[in-house]
Amino acid sequence: MIYKSQTRKNAFENTISVRAQLGREFIVTSIGLLVAIFSAMPLYAQSGYSACGSLKNGYGPYDYRTDRDKLPIVTGAHFTEVVEALIRGTTNTRPGGDIDYTLRAIPNNHRALMAMMRLGEKEKTTQPSGSSYSIECWFERAILFRPDDGIVRMIYSTYLNRNGRIPDATRQLEIATTYAKDSAVTHYNIGLHYFDLKNYDKAIIQAHKAMALGWMQTELRDQLRGVSKWTEPVDLQATPATDSASAPASK
Repeated sequence: MIYKSQTRKNAFENTISVRAQLGREFIVTSIGLLVAIFSAMPLYAQSGYSACGSLKNGYGPYDYRTDRDKLPIVTGAHFTEVVEALIRGTTNTRPGGDIDYTLRAIPNNHRALMAMMRLGEKEKTTQPSGSSYSIECWFERAILFRPDDGIVRMIYSTYLNRNGRIPDATRQLEIATTYAKDSAVTHYNIGLHYFDLKNYDKAIIQAHKAMALGWMQTELRDQLRGVSKWTEPVDLQATPATDSASAPASK
């Protein structure tokens, strides 16, 4: 999940974009847990099939984080600014069909997942018009496609939280943490999501991890102070913050 070529600055700027679109103001690994997660996955899921349909597609599927040269042909035709803003579609009057096409070609497209989630909220439905699957299915497909994509899991956690499914939302953040490794921005953003769940103890843990990795942003600390939950880390020895795949690619 780590982009070796992406600078810390770009990671930070793109992360701000993700959190802004989610309606917020900002924006180790247990091997045994990972093995258990994969082992528990049904064989049909491991092979690319699930109750939410096959991942096979005429074009792709491609990884939103790494297959950047493959994305413009899809996003340029189907995930335009007016589609992302839910104003209208490019192939229909409504945007659902174009977001659907985008997610079939690029299952872990972070911005398209957020757009589908917002469209469901706008239409007050779990399966927006023009969508082949429910909103939850789109998240399940993205996770099936790339289980290590922490941003997908954080966005999914937001969706689950908004629907009152706190234990499920927490589980997605727990799994995202197993993939965070030494990514300061990933730990920081997971901490922000834990704060949204009012899980302040885990938010503090993630904030301390981000600080130990050299992350200097203070919003999470300030939010925790605002609810009288902040505690200073003990024996903090900061190391330089690492580049992170916690920021999405551009369209």
